[in-house]
Formats: sequence, C-alpha cells, structure tokens
Amino acid sequence: MKSGMPKVMHKVAGRSMLSHVLAAVASAGAQRIAVVVGPGREDVAEAARKAIPGVAVFVQEERLGTAHAVLAARAALEEAADDVIVAYADTPLIVPGTFSALRSPLASGAAVVALGFQAQDPSGYGRLLVTGGRLVAIREEKDAGEAERAVRLCNAGLMAFAGKDILPILDAIDNRNAKREFYLTDAVEIAVARGSATCVVEAPEIEVQGVNDRVQLAAAERIIQRRLRESAMRGGVTLLDPDSVYLSFDTVIGRDVIVEPHVFFGPGVTIEEGATIHAFSHLEGATVRSGASVGPYARLRPGAVIGRKAKVGNFVEIKNAGIDEGAKVSHLSYIGDASIGAGANIGAGTITCNYDGIAKHHTVIGAHAFIGSNSALVAPVTIGAGAFVASGSVVTDDVPADALAVARGRQANKPGWATEFRRKSKE
Repeated sequence: MKSGMPKVMHKVAGRSMLSHVLAAVASAGAQRIAVVVGPGREDVAEAARKAIPGVAVFVQEERLGTAHAVLAARAALEEAADDVIVAYADTPLIVPGTFSALRSPLASGAAVVALGFQAQDPSGYGRLLVTGGRLVAIREEKDAGEAERAVRLCNAGLMAFAGKDILPILDAIDNRNAKREFYLTDAVEIAVARGSATCVVEAPEIEVQGVNDRVQLAAAERIIQRRLRESAMRGGVTLLDPDSVYLSFDTVIGRDVIVEPHVFFGPGVTIEEGATIHAFSHLEGATVRSGASVGPYARLRPGAVIGRKAKVGNFVEIKNAGIDEGAKVSHLSYIGDASIGAGANIGAGTITCNYDGIAKHHTVIGAHAFIGSNSALVAPVTIGAGAFVASGSVVTDDVPADALAVARGRQANKPGWATEFRRKSKE
C-alpha cells in the first residue's frame, strides 16, 4: 500500500477492511472470533476489539507463513469448536452468506473446505485441483504443470476446517519449500493423505478480490458502492445520479428520499422518509428527519439533527446542533453547539460563536425566533421564543422572549461628505 498505516486499516465505504471482514464473520454466526496480528501492531488489535468486543487477539511474532499464522491462535483452536473458518482481513467484499456456504460441507463430514472462484484470468493464482469431485491439492502457479495451469478454478485463500481435524492437520504441515514457510494450502494434501474428505465451495470472483495496493482499494470501493446504491434504490430511495453519490457501510436512508448528484454520506448518517438531500452536500454523523431539506452545498457534521420539514440551505454548516421542526437556516451560516427551536428563521451570514479558544459553549434559539442576517451570537447565550435580533448584531447577552435585540453601532449619516472627499482626493 506504500503507507504508514497497516493495510487492513485502510477504509472501504467508511470502514476498515478488517472491520468489514469481522462484521461479515459475525453476521454469519461465528460464536468466537480470534484475530492474528503482526508484532507491534497494537493499533490493529485495538481496531479488532472495537469492531467485535470480546475478540481474542494473538500475535504472530515471526512471519513464517499462513499456516504458522493460524497456529499463532493455537489457544483458541484448542477450545472445542464444531467448525473453524480461516479468513483474511484484506478481502473486504466477502459477504456473510459465503462464510455460511463455506461451512456447509463440514456438516456432511468434510475435514477441509477451500473457497474457490472461476477466474477470468487465472495468472498468478493458485489452482484448485479437483478429481472426481474431491479437492486433492492446491497448486501454486509456479509449481503447476502445463495442464494444471489451464485450470481456471482458483484459490481464494479462505478455508474451513472441521474443529476436530484442524490441529492435527496444521501440525503436520512442514516448511520444506523454497521459502522455508508453513503454507496453509498444504492442509489439503495432508487431509487427503489422512483419508479425510475435502471439497471446494465457489464464490463469484468479484467477491473474493484481495486488496494489496491503492488501485485494488479503489476497485473494492467501486464494488461496495454499487452494492450500497442498489440496496438503497431497491429500498425506495431515488438517487438521481447513482454513480456520483457515495454511501458509508452504515448509511440508513428511508423510503421516498431524494438524493441529488454529488452527495457524500460519511459514517453515522440516518435520513428519514421523504427528506431531500440536494447536490454537493456532505453529511457525517447526522440525522435528517422526515420531510426535511438539506443543501445544496450543505455540510452536516457529527451531532447535527435536522427536524421534520426543517430546511438547511446552501453553504450552511451544522455541527452538534438540533434544528427543530420547520426551522430554517437557508444560506451562508454556521450553527455549532446550538439548539434551534421549531419555526425559527436564521438569516444569511449568522454565526454561533461557540468556541472561546479553550472550551465550546451552547447557543439556544427559541421557537419562532427571527435572527437577522449577518448576526453573531456569542455563546453561551439564549434567544427567547419569538424574539427578533436585528441584522448585523453581535449578541453577547440573553434576549427575552418576544423582544428585539439591536447590538450594533448607531448609524450616522453625514450629508455632502462624499462630495467633499472626492474633491480633496483630486488636489
């Protein structure tokens, strides 16, 4: 990846590849999950614990091959288990159903099941060699003969083992190869030699793609975005230009929502039924209630809650603030750490001055209050229900309900001043 960050921590649709795989495994019904990390990778371990509380983490102190990595979790493997699935954290497109399918033959007596795919171009992949319906070997391309290289059934890497068989098989794997490593793929031939049943479960090639560089990361993003968009549209969402809308893994959008082009949904966004998200808006950690309108060119930051039939217009930023039912923040405003009452109107250029350089402070604007354009509300401050704030005001004190606050210098007109100014400028 040419990155200072571990490969599996790179994100697809707002979630790390590691978290995608862990979520799929958990959804498939795994009762215990163990994660093997490299030495010094507490960041990966912590991410795993955050994704799946209670996950067991093991460290592979030396990089001696894939079977060696699995055996790093020996303590977990020694616990009683019906089935064991070995997955990889750089395959973020795997879906829960594939894990379930991979496990199914174990119930019929198989000891080892390999996940395979029919490759359009098998170059570089290990081949799954099947004889009489039985998987007999996984052959790396460099070791394959001419006939074996013609096989298009390729190894996806993921494998499933019968719990009672996994340790005897893994312990029998040796490192008598050019790299002096212990290969998990050797488990197949060992199982065959033991007289155990082995087989292949196939998955679509597009699902088992691994990610090893930024090009493949972008390809994975395209695939998962297509899945998310199709799911949203089939659920009753209108995406006017689907390819320009980016969703996160947890984006929730209700029926009859309209999303215009070039909208980005970061993690933690919920859009309720009948809302409209106009073009070029960016939302993250926000909730938009039914019938509300957001954008165009709006930014909703974490903690923003836009009430029913409320309006957030163009070039408006909302952060950690609630905009109650029917309230309007129509244009060119920043509302941060605030509560805006129902039916209130926030004029263009209004700013809630929420940060004093040390701490954040809260602004309260009551129901049906009217804030004139180009006003600065210096928090902590409360504008009462039904109050008016005159345009251009800098409000530092609370405003009572139904009052008018004028907090600006008094205007003074000087007749003839401009004429005299121009005359002197020519001298």
